[in-house]
Amino acid sequence: MKPASTQRLPVFALNAVLFPGGSLALKVFESRYVAMTKACLRDDTPFGVCLIREGSEVGDPALTASVGCTARITQWDLPHPNVFQISAVGEQRFRIVASEVDALGLIVCEAELFAAEAAEAAPDALCRSVLAGAVEQFGADRFPQPITLDDAAWVSFRLAEILPLDVSLKQQLLEIPVGQRLDVLHDLLIRPGAHAPS
Repeated sequence: MKPASTQRLPVFALNAVLFPGGSLALKVFESRYVAMTKACLRDDTPFGVCLIREGSEVGDPALTASVGCTARITQWDLPHPNVFQISAVGEQRFRIVASEVDALGLIVCEAELFAAEAAEAAPDALCRSVLAGAVEQFGADRFPQPITLDDAAWVSFRLAEILPLDVSLKQQLLEIPVGQRLDVLHDLLIRPGAHAPS
């Protein structure tokens, strides 16, 4: 898959993986991320979310994975001065091609944005069935709308979110194409004891 375009993005380093279509709730209080949030709200621009490889969410800039997902703020509140409560939704995968750290300690990168994965084939039957069962069990309102069980990319991203997997494996699933992602998820589901969270 070829990159669709490049974009300059501020990066929010987290101990979590965000997938396209996924939801993200954050309490933002560090000055670097408060400034980032204000800029994103002012300019209606996304920020990037990347998994931390080395370091922590608070303090010095962390070393992150090179592939992440853009996030757009959909709701926000300011319960205290310079403390934001935000909700965001994942949009596009991207790859960092260059990065720098600004004066506040915020990672800013030049990112290759990848086009959305086309639903070229029906999703794996087992993956679709397991996800359909999870939607029925937990309720459709717990999943990004619309529910598109015939979209291979949507099914693969939602399963990657809800299965109890290590973040390093979730990161791998974010990075690989939809066909490979479904193959990995299928293999995980047929292992003894594999299940969605209860």
